[in-house]
Amino acid sequence: MRKRIVKKLHHLIGNYACKTTGKNTCPDDMDWLHQTTVEKYDLERIPIEADLATNIKRLKEISGVCPDFIIRQFEIGGGIAEAAVIFLEGMVERVLLNENLLKPLMIYYRPLKSAQGSFLEQILRVALPVDVVRKCVNLHDVMDHVLEGSVVLLVDGESRGLALEAAGFKTRVPEEPMTEAVVRGSREGFTEAIHTNITLLRRRLKTPNLILENMVLGRISHSQVVVGYVRGLAAPELVAEVRERLQRIDIDGILESNYLEEMLRDHPLSFFPQAITTERPDRVAANLLEGRVAILTENTPHVLILPGEFVAHMQSPEDFYHHFVLGVSIRLLRWSAFAVSLLLPSVYVAVTTFHQEMIPTRLLLSIVAAREGVPFPAVVEALVMEIAFEILREAGVRLPRAVGQAVSIVGALVIGEAAVMAGVVSPLMVIVVALTGISSFLSPSFDLAISIRILRFPMMFLAGLLGLFGVAAGVLAILIHFAGMRSFGLPYLAGLTPFHPDDWKDVFIRAPIWMMRRRPTELSKSNRKRQVPGLKPEPPDRHPQGGTT
Repeated sequence: MRKRIVKKLHHLIGNYACKTTGKNTCPDDMDWLHQTTVEKYDLERIPIEADLATNIKRLKEISGVCPDFIIRQFEIGGGIAEAAVIFLEGMVERVLLNENLLKPLMIYYRPLKSAQGSFLEQILRVALPVDVVRKCVNLHDVMDHVLEGSVVLLVDGESRGLALEAAGFKTRVPEEPMTEAVVRGSREGFTEAIHTNITLLRRRLKTPNLILENMVLGRISHSQVVVGYVRGLAAPELVAEVRERLQRIDIDGILESNYLEEMLRDHPLSFFPQAITTERPDRVAANLLEGRVAILTENTPHVLILPGEFVAHMQSPEDFYHHFVLGVSIRLLRWSAFAVSLLLPSVYVAVTTFHQEMIPTRLLLSIVAAREGVPFPAVVEALVMEIAFEILREAGVRLPRAVGQAVSIVGALVIGEAAVMAGVVSPLMVIVVALTGISSFLSPSFDLAISIRILRFPMMFLAGLLGLFGVAAGVLAILIHFAGMRSFGLPYLAGLTPFHPDDWKDVFIRAPIWMMRRRPTELSKSNRKRQVPGLKPEPPDRHPQGGTT
């Protein structure tokens, strides 16, 4: 194995020399550097040598001619020892690098004769005012820390290095989530910086039982993934299952959390969401308190929450930020809007095509008068309008924000009015499509709303073929599909079935907080106690004279 690594390095040396000198001294395979990937196990078997020049030469061979890969050589204490710092330009804080690393070592450091340990350990103890320092023993450690934004210090005569935390790349500050509007509650949203996201979560759950397990996934991207859960609340079987599925993932890169979601699904061919995706730290904290597991991914503000059953996608944190009567009203309205967004176009097509006797006479006469002159059957009319609405909605999303809303609104008004005036569609169909589209916006889960948008089209086909029998068959097929699905062992219809009276306090309605004494049954079977009994507020007892006890 070592011979193979040395051979690969010789090829890299020859190619690097050819590129830098311009001479035709390259080996036969001149494209070696571009055709060969230096794997993790290659670098792990190359230790840091005591000779600084050898280490620098090898690092240059591995990094190629990257302009942002900086190796700064200097002398410690004015000539005591040769040293070098390795970092990526733009990834480190320059003030921290100069003031806390280079300046103390170059100007102020003098070795202590009575100091114990190696020269590098003495530097670490008395000369480096940096809080996070990790040791490097091979070239993989060096490259790994450099690519994460640290500064690696190598000293001549030492067979180890020091990785100093000095990350200083710019990140987006926490702001209101883009995909989840906030009426009442925290307006902080996750960002692309995973350390910022961890901080936002720690601020809401100030407990040592919040466990955050770090993983690195992606052979090339080396993306940081953090699994979070509350010890004692999350079932150990659930945590072990999430950990095992993540460790099985072996691909080139993880660029967004959906890369993980598609590989963690119980039912990969189902387009219904099986994990809750959110940008809101308060939503993650609330779900962790129920016993779920969160997965934070580097370079994306979207956090995955597992398991993600159907009922959880119909809930919003703001249901608990208002009085429970208002919360019940909003939740009932949300469930009604869900039914409207799925069934309204298909029911309209079925009734107007096959079941006219179900419509009151006056309404039927109005519908017939409105549809007079329309050349298409109701199912074609509905499909055309739904497709046009989806095109306008997608165009509004893809266009710049200042233009997108105007285009979608003006386009819907102009196209709808023009279609009605031209006699292509009836006015009632425009109303049905508009109500359906608006109802789909009430879903707190964007992934669930997209799934319903897709399902509307086969439901309209069934309505056009079989009438209400087709609609009933479609709904039954969806329920059968839901009943056979699971999300990390949890039934997809958990909360609805199997029936548990306590769970129904947080399904179609939202009971007062002082009544919700237990966590969901199927999710948290060992530690279900959420709060102590007797928390219902009551007025103080009053004496007849008017005083209080």
